[in-house]
Amino acid sequence: MTDLQKRSLLKVAALTAVAVAALVGCGKKEEPAPAPAAAPVAAEPAKPEPLKIAFAYVGPVGDGGWTFAHDNGRKALEAEFGDRIVTSFVENVPESADAERVLRDMAGQGNKLIFGTTFGYMEPMIKVAADNAGVKFEHATGYKQADNMRTYDSRTYEGAYMAGVIAGKMTKTNTLGVVGSIPIPEVIRNINAFTLGAQSSNPKVKTKVVWVNGWFDPPKETEAATSLINGGADVLFQNTDSPAVLKTAEAKGKRAFGWDSDMTAYGPKAHLASAVINWGPYYIKATKEALDGSWKAGAGAHSWWGVKEGAIDIVSIAEDVPAETKAKVEEVKKGLADGSFAIWKGPITDNTGKVQVAKDTVADDKFLGGLNFYVKGVDGKVPGAK
Repeated sequence: MTDLQKRSLLKVAALTAVAVAALVGCGKKEEPAPAPAAAPVAAEPAKPEPLKIAFAYVGPVGDGGWTFAHDNGRKALEAEFGDRIVTSFVENVPESADAERVLRDMAGQGNKLIFGTTFGYMEPMIKVAADNAGVKFEHATGYKQADNMRTYDSRTYEGAYMAGVIAGKMTKTNTLGVVGSIPIPEVIRNINAFTLGAQSSNPKVKTKVVWVNGWFDPPKETEAATSLINGGADVLFQNTDSPAVLKTAEAKGKRAFGWDSDMTAYGPKAHLASAVINWGPYYIKATKEALDGSWKAGAGAHSWWGVKEGAIDIVSIAEDVPAETKAKVEEVKKGLADGSFAIWKGPITDNTGKVQVAKDTVADDKFLGGLNFYVKGVDGKVPGAK
C-alpha cells in the first residue's frame, strides 16, 4: 500500500469518528436548568393577647337600675372592641373586706383594667392598686386617685333635676318623696337637684326623705316608699338601685320615676319618666386609652360626665305629662348640653335660711363634691351634718 493510500484511509477513519461522535451528541438529552429558589415566606406577626377587663358590681346585674346600667356599659365595650378585649364581672360584691379580696383576685387572674362601680370600693381599691402597679384601676363616684388609679362619675343630679321639673307639675298634694340610699354628697346633690327642678315648675312643693342606708335592699326600699306615701307624698323619687319604689307606687296608685335605667316595665301606670345613665361612652374611652397606651392616672385624674357627654338623659316620659312640661325638660336638656343652663346658679338657700350659693354665682365642682345640706323645701336634716 502506497503512502498516499495510507493517508486516505486515516483521513476516512478520522471523519467517521467525528460523524459518530456528532450522532451520539445529537441523541443526548439536555439536563433542565435548575428552578429558581422560592422566596422565603415572611412569618405573620403574632396576634396580641386581648386586653382582660374586669368589673366589680355592688348589686346583681338584673337589678334593673345601677348595676344593670354598668353592665350595659360593659356590653357596649364588647360590641365596640370585639376580640381585642375579654370582659368579666363579679356581682353582689359588698362594700367591705370582700371588695378587697375580689379586686385582688381580679388582678391575680391577669386583668389589666379593673372597674369598681360603687363609692364603697374606694379604700379597698387604693390598697390593691398600690400592690399591682401594672394594672389600671378605675373607681366610680370616688375622689381618691393613685399613679395607676383614677376616678369617674356621672352627673346624675342633671337627670334628677329634669325629673323634678316633671314631678313639680304632676303632684297633686305638693308633697314629693325621696327614698335615699346613703347620705354622701352624691345622693344629697340628687335630692337637692330634684327639689330645685320641682320648684321651677311648682314653687309650693316640699320634699320628704326616708333613708334606707344601702344601695340595693328591695324590702327596705318598699318600706320607705310606703312610709312616704302614708306621709302624703304622691310622687316618689329614689337614689336606690332596685325598682321597688316604682313598684310600690304602682301598687298604691301613686306616681314615681325610674332611676339609672329605664324602669317603665316595672310600673307602667305609675311611671312618669326614667333618669338614666349611659356608662358606655366613658368605658369605651377608658378602654381605648388602655389599648393605645394613652391611659393616664394620678392626682386629679377624674372624669365627671353628664348630658353634654351623652352620659345622662331622661327617657320614656309618660303620655299624660303636659306638652309644655315636656318642652321645658327639653329646654333644660339642651341648656345642659350647650352650657347655657346651670342648675347650681344662685341664689340657693338651704332649709335653715342660709344662702349657700350667692345670686348670679354658679357653684363649682369642688363645692358640689362636698355638698352636705338640704336646699329650702326639703324637710329635715342631712344625717351626720353639723
